[in-house]
Amino acid sequence: MIDREQVLHVARLSRLELSDDEVGRMATELSSVLGHIEKIGELDLDGVAPTSHVVEVENALRPDVATPCLPREVALAQAPAVQDDGFLVPSPQAGGES
Repeated sequence: MIDREQVLHVARLSRLELSDDEVGRMATELSSVLGHIEKIGELDLDGVAPTSHVVEVENALRPDVATPCLPREVALAQAPAVQDDGFLVPSPQAGGES
């Protein structure tokens, strides 16, 4: 399903340098993964509720408790540049996307 050219294209986009052996192996492995995904797509999942976890997870998040803020002077102490009691960030380059 995945050919060498597609693997090389994704490698270029990812800035990965792959040997010829790795390209061949990746094509085989990615094709196998896509084959498994196709099998999952064939399942009848009507009536099956979506889940975010395979098993029930309790207490995964800490309670949201308000705590005192970090003093402004401490927060800004390591900043490379400060302006108007805040972090100074560079403005976008002229002609660039914002």
